[in-house]
Amino acid sequence: MDVSDLLTEAYDRLPDLVRAAVDGLSPEQLRHQPGPGANTVGWLVWHLTRVQDHHVADLLDADQIWVSGDWAGRFGLAADPDDTGYGHSPAQVAAVRPESAQALIDYYEAVAAHTGSFLAGLGPADLDRVVDEAWDPPVTLGVRLVSVAEDDLQHVGQAAYVRGLIQAD
Repeated sequence: MDVSDLLTEAYDRLPDLVRAAVDGLSPEQLRHQPGPGANTVGWLVWHLTRVQDHHVADLLDADQIWVSGDWAGRFGLAADPDDTGYGHSPAQVAAVRPESAQALIDYYEAVAAHTGSFLAGLGPADLDRVVDEAWDPPVTLGVRLVSVAEDDLQHVGQAAYVRGLIQAD
């Protein structure tokens, strides 16, 4: 298996997981906080999508999907390319108000398509390219892509867990 196929296999698992976490939930359920300060299903899926969108656009030196079209409006937010949810307060988590589960699915699928196109063109040598020198050691493309996948997988699992709590109520 070449590196492009391997990364594609990892990232291609996410769309089904995202769909399973949100499909059929009402806007109110997407915004339900299972406890004080807890993340909502909507916020978790929005955040994991924002992180992937932000990081892949940065790697491509391209615009984020988030700032094109009316994505931000579908979530009750501004189209701020720097807002990925990192460090959000409980009030900021509550401010992420997806209009529907479909809005989350549509945004994720648009980002996943962008990511998939990027991954399809990668070769082994590309993974050694340093993409962030602010860290010690500097972050390579390979490390960044694994980091994004790991973050997305954790958050989609959390969203599935919160969905289970909502359905148990």
